[in-house]
Amino acid sequence: MFQDILAAIPLGFFLAFLLGPVFFVLLETAAIKGFRAALSFDAGVIFADIIFLIIAYLSTTKLLNSIKDDPSLFIFGGGILVTYGIIQFIQTKPVLQHEEVPEIQKLNKRDYLGLAAKGFLLNFINIGVLGFWLGLIIVFGPQMEMETNRISIFFGSVLGTYLVVDIFKILAAKKLNRKLTPTRIYRVKKGISIILMVFGIFLVGQGLVPQEINQLQEQIDNITPENSSNGVSTSIWK
Repeated sequence: MFQDILAAIPLGFFLAFLLGPVFFVLLETAAIKGFRAALSFDAGVIFADIIFLIIAYLSTTKLLNSIKDDPSLFIFGGGILVTYGIIQFIQTKPVLQHEEVPEIQKLNKRDYLGLAAKGFLLNFINIGVLGFWLGLIIVFGPQMEMETNRISIFFGSVLGTYLVVDIFKILAAKKLNRKLTPTRIYRVKKGISIILMVFGIFLVGQGLVPQEINQLQEQIDNITPENSSNGVSTSIWK
C-alpha cells in the first residue's frame, strides 16, 4: 500500500502542472476572487475527475478505444470551450485607469456552488481527461492486480497530491492580487479567454484532422520521453 502511495505522488504533481484551461482559470480565480473561491472551483474539477475515474474503472479497453478517439466528442467539447472563451472575451470590458484595484469581495454560498459547477463543467467537457484516466487504469491497474482497494488508494493519492499542489498554486496566485491593476486584470481576463479558445480549437482539430494532431503529439512525446515512457500522453490538458 505504501509503495502505491509513493508511486502516485509524482503522477499527482504531473497532473497539477498540466497546462490547460482549468490550470489558467484556477489561477485567475485565485488572484481575483480569493482562496475559498478558487478552492470551490478546484473541488468541482476534482469531482469531475472522480466521476471520470469511476467510469474508467468500470470500463474496458474496447470502451477506451471507442470513446477517447470519437471525433464527435472532441468537436463537441472543443466547440463548448471555444464558445465559452468567446463569450468571456466579449463580456470582459476595460476598467478606467483611475479606478482602484478591486478588493476580493465576499461570496455567498450560491457563488461558491456556481464556481464548483464551473470547475466541474470545464473539466468534464474535455473528453481527453476521460481518455487520460482510462489510460492510467489500463497502465497501472494490472500492476496492482486490479485490486479495488489498491486502485482506490493509488488514485486517491494521485488526487490528494493534485489537491495539495493546487492549494499552493492558489496561495501563490492570491498574492498577485496586490499587483493587479485594472489594466492587468483586463489583460489577464482577455488572455484567459484566448487560451480557452486555443485549447477548444485544438480539440476541434483533433476531431476533424486527428492524423495531423497525432503527428504533432508524437513530436511532443519525442521531446518529453519521460512522460511518454509511462504510457501517459501529454496531450491531456487540465
